[in-house]
Amino acid sequence: MSRRVVRQSKFRHIFGQPVKADQMYEDIRVSKVTWDSSFCVVNPKFLAIIVESSGGGAFIVLPLAKTGRVDKNHPTVSGHTAPVLDIDWCPHNDNVIASASDDTTVMVWQIPDYTPVRSITEPIVTLEGHSKRVGIVKWHPSARNILLSAGSDNAIIIWNVGTGEALINLDELHSDLIYSICWNYNGSLITTTSKDKKVRVIDPRKQEIVAERFAPHDGMRPMRAIFTRDGNIFTTGFTRMSQRELGLWDPNNFEEPIALQEMDTSNGVLLPFYDSDSSVVYLCGKGDSSIRYFEITSEAPYVHYLSTYSSKEPQRGMGFMPKRGLDVSKCEIARFFKLHERKCEPIVMTVPRKSDLFQDDLYPDTPGPEPALEAEEWFSGQDADPILVSLRDGYTPIKNRELKVNKKNILDNKPPAGPRRSYSSCDAGFSRVSLEDLLEEIKSLRATVESQDKRISDLENLLHELSNGTA
Repeated sequence: MSRRVVRQSKFRHIFGQPVKADQMYEDIRVSKVTWDSSFCVVNPKFLAIIVESSGGGAFIVLPLAKTGRVDKNHPTVSGHTAPVLDIDWCPHNDNVIASASDDTTVMVWQIPDYTPVRSITEPIVTLEGHSKRVGIVKWHPSARNILLSAGSDNAIIIWNVGTGEALINLDELHSDLIYSICWNYNGSLITTTSKDKKVRVIDPRKQEIVAERFAPHDGMRPMRAIFTRDGNIFTTGFTRMSQRELGLWDPNNFEEPIALQEMDTSNGVLLPFYDSDSSVVYLCGKGDSSIRYFEITSEAPYVHYLSTYSSKEPQRGMGFMPKRGLDVSKCEIARFFKLHERKCEPIVMTVPRKSDLFQDDLYPDTPGPEPALEAEEWFSGQDADPILVSLRDGYTPIKNRELKVNKKNILDNKPPAGPRRSYSSCDAGFSRVSLEDLLEEIKSLRATVESQDKRISDLENLLHELSNGTA
């Protein structure tokens, strides 16, 4: 007589539960753009959601504690001239967020700790370099101010946000639309999936493909790929018969999968969310009403199914809280923010424990907000794992840190010496002296605008303090 042995795992009893109705975010006009984005990102301070907007693109930023019905006139972040397609919080500054848009630009924004009285329309920096819409933005996991963007021009650009410059332009490595991009744990490599059915591993600083695999999933629908902490690649896609499928691959031996599993026949693209501390991956499908959890291990079958959270309403998007934003006193190991038609529903995943003591096995040290490298160090070839912090006493978000941008001023570039071009009759009187005078006047006007912006910001801070009774 055989006896079935249940595999031991500390995550085998993950329990998902939605919050109470008064802790949801309601009356939010979630964007209807048909783009395979999560439409929602979250960090220990804020929740950001891409919303419908007339006359351009916008997203809304809410403090986590501001639950309930959202006022229809709530300020938005609205500087793009076309729909916003993707957003991503900076891992090293909880007040900085990047947005990508159909207007071919990437913008980086500073979000104040208080709720502004009017919409934010001026980004810290606008990054221009793509020739078509930009659908992906990803911050580097361990280097300060390094931001990656990918557009429908099949190009990947890596920016130094601190200077507003494009460091690397990978415009010849993809022949078709890029579906997804993910950094590895220390940010030395990226993996991409594309409409040409290839999964690529790329060294961005050498600007070369390290490894690639054609059709890890036979279907024609979009694929997704993420790095695991040990350097393997986890993929989601479709079979030739349109069944959803997941796979685990070793990029050093891309021919055969470590694991390949069929799931179901739903047609929603599976969005993987990976917890590098626990090696648990959560799969959320667009249009699904469930979240599946799998644990990635070093023993067969390597991708172990754990459990499923199910609800009644289908999801339009999903946000995933970083580990440092969880409540360790309740053994919370994941928190999702599930978007519906008009609301956002937080879902808390816990592992039941009888003891009230800190659970060391559930909460190993996790990546914190301090960068391990500066942008120049990473670009020169250095690599470093993220700096870890302990969650034993909980995590307290750091106060607002302003992002400084030292962008080169094009007005500082003097006209080149040498022969001048010939002028037409309409500009014959436009001398070099008058041009320099005009440049000086523009500099003066810019300084005036900056001083007025600072004065307005100071007044808003004072108004916030007075309203809270702290002044």
